[in-house]
Amino acid sequence: MMKKLMSIITVWCCAFGLLAAELPAGLQWETNNEDPIFASPEAKRGGVFNMMMTSFPLTFRTVGPDSNGGFRSFVLENQLGLYSMHPDTDRPIPALATHWAFGDDHKTMYFKLNPRARWSDGQPVTADDFLFALEFMRSEVIRAPWYNNYYTEEIVDITKYDEHTISVTAGSPKSRQELLNTVGLTPQPRHYYEMSDDWVRKYNWAVVPVTGAYVIDEVKRGRLIGFKRLDDWWGNELTYYQHRFNVDEIRLTVVRDLNIAYRHFLRGEVDTFGLVLPEWWHDKTDTPEYRNGLINRIWFYNDIQQGPQGIHLNTSHPRLRDIRVRQGIAHAINMQRMLDTILRGDYERMHTFGTGYGDFIDYDIRAREFDITKARALFADAGYDRQGPGGILMNGEGDRLSLALTYTTQEHTSRLAILREEARKAGLDLQLNLVDGATGFKVMLEKNHEAAWLGWGGGGLYPQYWEFFHSVNADKPQTNNLFNISDPLLDQLVESYRITFELQDKAKISRQIQRRVDELAIFIPGYQVPYTREAYWRYVKLPDSKGTKQSPSLFWPMEGYPYSTGGLFWIDTKLQDELKAGGKQYESVLEVVETWRRKES
Repeated sequence: MMKKLMSIITVWCCAFGLLAAELPAGLQWETNNEDPIFASPEAKRGGVFNMMMTSFPLTFRTVGPDSNGGFRSFVLENQLGLYSMHPDTDRPIPALATHWAFGDDHKTMYFKLNPRARWSDGQPVTADDFLFALEFMRSEVIRAPWYNNYYTEEIVDITKYDEHTISVTAGSPKSRQELLNTVGLTPQPRHYYEMSDDWVRKYNWAVVPVTGAYVIDEVKRGRLIGFKRLDDWWGNELTYYQHRFNVDEIRLTVVRDLNIAYRHFLRGEVDTFGLVLPEWWHDKTDTPEYRNGLINRIWFYNDIQQGPQGIHLNTSHPRLRDIRVRQGIAHAINMQRMLDTILRGDYERMHTFGTGYGDFIDYDIRAREFDITKARALFADAGYDRQGPGGILMNGEGDRLSLALTYTTQEHTSRLAILREEARKAGLDLQLNLVDGATGFKVMLEKNHEAAWLGWGGGGLYPQYWEFFHSVNADKPQTNNLFNISDPLLDQLVESYRITFELQDKAKISRQIQRRVDELAIFIPGYQVPYTREAYWRYVKLPDSKGTKQSPSLFWPMEGYPYSTGGLFWIDTKLQDELKAGGKQYESVLEVVETWRRKES
């Protein structure tokens, strides 16, 4: 009886932190400070980096309603995790943790936290912040069902051994690589948050303490967000963070029209400008600023995992519940004409739900080709067999065959107009619905769309499917299942994918998921872009390598996720002053860097 009582007391004490848990014997602690340095020792601190965004965020929160917008990355990727991934070797590197070890159960990783780690308000980062992260992400008050589920089923436990030693346990056995893809979580500041029912409203515009190098220090609602660098940032001396995050300030100005933003750039009011869009790269770079060498251009091939880009069909819409209609729409979309004409052949057709993940992608899948005969036959089989006004098909009840396509970027209008023109040949009325960035994405998350044109970031070491396809996320606002798909076979595959241990078996299930998505015709693949193209004022400097294998952008100022790629550039303030004084000319610079170009590209 006494032994049983002591056991109960021990469990109770561990649960409330009164008695430290005991580390398993024989752990093999690992670290990594041996991989190549990818930042430049020539980098200089100082200067202001001027950026632009097309819409002001609806919130500063990174979870909960309206949080999944473009600005989110500026906050989320300014929070370090337990470790990051080296962008050229794909191996873990220290971040908040200095060392890690793998448990024998294939579910648990152990971490030694860096005792120097600090929140931006000066408070130490401790094991309690990771324990709180689990409580935080499971809480209903944050109104984030995806996180509630992930931190219940995928992350099942966090154990504290002392102030700077923890373990994180996944919900099922996994390979080492898959564990690294699962348990590298970020902490939440226990000393800052109060978890109350009005949490969403209370913290909507809160400037939450961070572990990264920058803090928000200026906000002009609807117009500007400014960051400043922490001079005494705790991570300054970490091996892979030296010579990075070099600018003293980051200023994000709202410019809702890209053409106006580009004029700001040519005047030197914005320091860099993305030129991935073919019309910008080919047509808008023959100006004195380029010819006189004041602005440089670079075409940098990367080798990153690319998330899905294309048309998401909302199956909750009555017309789109019929798979024959969805299949017909896919055959009525002439994506190749868009690629060959307005996109100048610069982009490549995507055929699957994401790409670049090796064996996890079924490369035998080919996107449905534009075929008027097939499209019309499928539409007719679904009842749309009558020619209506303007050549648009109708069914016997007088319902016109139309599809409202919601998108958020004005620059995409011309390419989508080609799809609209071609769709008419198949009897489909494709209606273009442009909605401002943050608001448009909210429309999609609220499932108030018929079809959505957008692309997702790649992220992670392996494709993610649960949030996009599992029925638990269907017909619910603020989830990423924009298809509202509820398919028993897809559910079964997604659930198996989440718990499968061996990578070879996991990759096989991934390919099955991709085939099922193709069969259901809920996603019409768009294109992939295996590079970044950017223009930058001459005073903005890059390392000799220009970037890394995993660099989605060469001028991203924050950390990057899951790979540590950001903050490699710096500003030559002396040269900046010379250029602003005027009268200088230099040799024009156009660089094409193919170090990481895939052979199949």
